[in-house]
Amino acid sequence: MLTLQWIRSLVFIIQMYVMMLLMGLFFFIPALLSRRAAIFGMRSYCAWVRWTLSWMVGLTTEVRGPVPEGAVLIAAKHQSFLDIILLMGSLPSGRFIMKRELMYAPILGQYALRIGCVPVNRGKRGKAIKKMAEDVRRGATTPGQLIIYPQGTRIAPGVKAPYKVGTFVLYDQLQQPCVPAATNVGVFWPKRGILRKPGHAVMEFLPPLAPGLDQASFMSQIEDVVERNSNALMREAGFDPEASARTPA
Repeated sequence: MLTLQWIRSLVFIIQMYVMMLLMGLFFFIPALLSRRAAIFGMRSYCAWVRWTLSWMVGLTTEVRGPVPEGAVLIAAKHQSFLDIILLMGSLPSGRFIMKRELMYAPILGQYALRIGCVPVNRGKRGKAIKKMAEDVRRGATTPGQLIIYPQGTRIAPGVKAPYKVGTFVLYDQLQQPCVPAATNVGVFWPKRGILRKPGHAVMEFLPPLAPGLDQASFMSQIEDVVERNSNALMREAGFDPEASARTPA
C-alpha cells in the first residue's frame, strides 16, 4: 500500500512540474504586460495543484479564518511547498519575502519578481535585514499582502527553530497589522522526499496583531500564536509535535 502511495505521489509531482512549465509559458506574455495577469496565472496554477493533489494523492486542503484582503504583513509557518501554494492561491494579491536564489529559477523567478516578491540574501543576516527593509520601502506602494516566514526556512513538524528579528523590522517599518498564519502541511507533504500522505492539510489565518508593539512583545506574541496554533493543527492531523520535538540538524 505504501508503495502504491509513493507511485501516486511521484506521478503527482511529475505532472505538477510539467503543468508549472506549461501554465507558466501560457500566461507568460500576459504576465509581462500586467501584474494582475501574473497573479491570476499563479493562482490558477495553485488551484490546479490543490485539485490534482486531492484525487491523485488523496490529500485535501483547506484555508481557515478570514483571508486578509488589505495591505498587511503575514507571518506564516513554513513547512513545505504546499503552504506556499495555499497562501498564494488564497490571497488576492500575495507577495513573498523570498531567498535570492529563486530569482534565477526558470519561470518561477520571473513570476515572483513580477508580482512584487522581495529577494533577500539569507547568508548575511545583518545585511540581509537591511537590504530587505530597503527593498520593501522602495516597493511600499505595491498593493497586496506581504508574506514572510519568521523562521526563515522550511521547518519540519516537531522541529524547534528560532524566530528571526527580520519579521519585526518589517512590522515596525510598515506600520501595518501583522496576520499570523499556522499550518500542518508538513505532516502530509514533507520538506524532502517523494511520498505525499493522504489526509487533510490546513492553512489557518489568525487574528492580526495591531501595529505599535515593541520588539520583545511582538516577537513573543507572534511565536506563541503561530507555534501554538500550528501544533494544534498538527495534532488534529494525528501528529504529536511535542512527542517528536527536536532541534534542526
